[in-house]
Amino acid sequence: MYSLLLVDSDVEALRAYCNALEGERFSCTVCENAAEVAALERTGAFDLLLMGMNLPDMNGFDFITSLRSQTQIPIVAVASREDLIDKIVALEMGVDDYLFEPVNERELIARVRNILRRSRTNYVGSVTRSRTYQFDGVEIDTSARLVRRDGISLGLTYVEYVILEMLIEAAGKTVSRELISQKALGKELAPFDRSIDVHISKLRKKLGEARDRAERIVTVRGVGYFYSMPSEEKSAG
Repeated sequence: MYSLLLVDSDVEALRAYCNALEGERFSCTVCENAAEVAALERTGAFDLLLMGMNLPDMNGFDFITSLRSQTQIPIVAVASREDLIDKIVALEMGVDDYLFEPVNERELIARVRNILRRSRTNYVGSVTRSRTYQFDGVEIDTSARLVRRDGISLGLTYVEYVILEMLIEAAGKTVSRELISQKALGKELAPFDRSIDVHISKLRKKLGEARDRAERIVTVRGVGYFYSMPSEEKSAG
């Protein structure tokens, strides 16, 4: 059973979400505000956060920023009004899905399941191994799903984190586009699909240049990508 955290200023909406999700065998814990979510999330006992963008004690965007500086828990955000710009901003800040009210309960359940299915596939092994990678100013803590560069959290999205972990786990070997699509996006690679390239581009921007100005993520044209490891790369279990 997956454990979900829920927070929203709309109590009636929360009740409806809980009823729908618990009917599908999800365990739901409802929070009254962002501070309570932050305290509970730090326990590491939850698999996903469902949050409204209108919180009683913090702006939704500020809360996303705060969360992404500490954790890579999957986040589904729900907005009370349809605004494409807000959606794009939230997705770029690191939420994994963004819905507009009124939310169809069946769609909500399907989206939550999809995110958790990918999360389980890609995270279980990492959390169990609880490894920390450190190289060229970059640190990856797989237990917290957190990536820092020079001590500062990069606020990676779910997909960006999974791609980066796949590349690091491959230890300099090429990871195919097909495998990245399956593991990170949860779908088969379609002809002319450029979504992986977009995620790689954003990931490169967040990671920045290596200290020797070399490209961190190298493209193998027509095949995939590999992470160019510096000689001093090291990991600790």
